[in-house]
Amino acid sequence: MPLAQVTALDPDAVGIPVVVASLGLVAIAIVASRILGLGVEGRIGWASVRAAVQLIAVGLLLAAIVDAGVGTILAWIWIGVMVGVTVWTIRRRAGAAIPNLTVAAGLAVGGSVATSLAIAFGLGIFTATPINLIVVAGITIGNALPSTVLAVDQIAKEADTRRGEIEAMLALGFDRAMVGRRLSPSAARSALIPQVERTKVVGLIALPGAMVGLLLAGADPIEAVTVQLLVMYLVLGTVAISVLAVVASTARQAVTTDLRLAGWVGGGSA
Repeated sequence: MPLAQVTALDPDAVGIPVVVASLGLVAIAIVASRILGLGVEGRIGWASVRAAVQLIAVGLLLAAIVDAGVGTILAWIWIGVMVGVTVWTIRRRAGAAIPNLTVAAGLAVGGSVATSLAIAFGLGIFTATPINLIVVAGITIGNALPSTVLAVDQIAKEADTRRGEIEAMLALGFDRAMVGRRLSPSAARSALIPQVERTKVVGLIALPGAMVGLLLAGADPIEAVTVQLLVMYLVLGTVAISVLAVVASTARQAVTTDLRLAGWVGGGSA
């Protein structure tokens, strides 16, 4: 069955009472935390409220884009903002003044997302409507962010832990690229573990969101699997490219151009 013919949800079956009912498990978790003295009830409650506010805001913005005569332009602006916020978040969470991190993250995330959009829409898999553009970009960017932040954190820790080794390599005549190749593998593996493990167990332990959404909407199971495979591979590729590019660039920056240990290694500033 073509995706365009997927049955929509019954509007009378979804509303505030249903959403409130779905908070039952959250309420139980909050009460349990309170009784056991774990002190995480505040975080659980705040996460629930924040998610609701953010999703409502996104829903209103999407509705406005659908109604606007320049929806495609607004969609591209939204995608640009998502990439910008992602790069800013990576830069802010790095915790050290790593040279060229903003450029590396911007090129990695922006380039991989652009490639994903080109595949999804250039091959005619999805219709290039404003909503579809935002959804596909949001899925790929949203998955790239945590892995890329973890990549920067891992390479910073790797460089700090191996400061003596780096200085020894420089004393033996290693250049920046050679030092970077020694630092990168461990950090890249660690940063990719979450996404790789999620990909490996898909369908065995958990059914991913796109597939579940299509199945609940009445799509053919094989068609739902095909769409999910597309989304999953785009996400994995985006995450891997972003992680590898940022790790390679950051590892190289652990050594200055005059072959000294960079000032940011160990939490300092360059």
